[in-house]
Amino acid sequence: MDEADQGSGGSPAQSVSFCGCAFLLGYELGVIQALQELAPEILGSAAKFFGTSSGAIAAAVLACGGNQGKVDECKKSLLGSFSSGSNFLKLLEKGLYKSLKENCHQLASGRLHIGLTRLPDGQKVVISDFYSKEEVIQVKQTLFSLQFGIKVIKIPEYIDGGFTSLQLFSDPETTIYVSPFAGENDICPRDCPVAFYSIKVLDCSFQISAENLCRISYGIFPHLCLNTRKIYEQGYRDTVFYLQMNSKCCTANELCSFPLALTLRRQAQ
Repeated sequence: MDEADQGSGGSPAQSVSFCGCAFLLGYELGVIQALQELAPEILGSAAKFFGTSSGAIAAAVLACGGNQGKVDECKKSLLGSFSSGSNFLKLLEKGLYKSLKENCHQLASGRLHIGLTRLPDGQKVVISDFYSKEEVIQVKQTLFSLQFGIKVIKIPEYIDGGFTSLQLFSDPETTIYVSPFAGENDICPRDCPVAFYSIKVLDCSFQISAENLCRISYGIFPHLCLNTRKIYEQGYRDTVFYLQMNSKCCTANELCSFPLALTLRRQAQ
């Protein structure tokens, strides 16, 4: 095993895999913010970040030297797309150009892994090499418009990876799986016990519940009433729960103060 794939003390470094979730991306941005604030060592030592479709945007935020500024820019893009009727892709592109470093492609290469669908055979492929800042940004933008490759690497036989896999898998012992859909994932909503009510669709675990059906419909067909702030905050809270259950950060007293901090942040916004 390479040194880059080891954490402190010689233990394997953890990776993070983000599920493709279209307009529920705000959930994964909430997860990122919680990890940055409460368990930065997990992100700092992570060997790889995986993402498919919209999940690739969350993965890129971290792989490209992610900080709070990048999360805020993406969050503003999400909120603006629904609150003002603005063009989501243009807002997202503007935010990424503003927040990403000029050498983000160098930071991402080898660390950011994006799932694509290859035509005409419909096979899943994963890319991890990038050659310019513009390519990194256009990859993220066109994943939403299902036009990957036409404007980026000029290989039109590649389209959105969500058609073949919604979540990329690595070693389950060292990878944290994030999804805005309730199921057998590390960080996800908890509607009810999942043991007998979960199925796998396109490599992503889904719990069979009314709540999940609503999430799926909102992700594919965003309603004007979709509360992106609420989705963002749920991602934050579910991450706190994961950290509590796995004792990955802070003390019990410190963890008790996190919901209050989240409330104060929401009021300030």
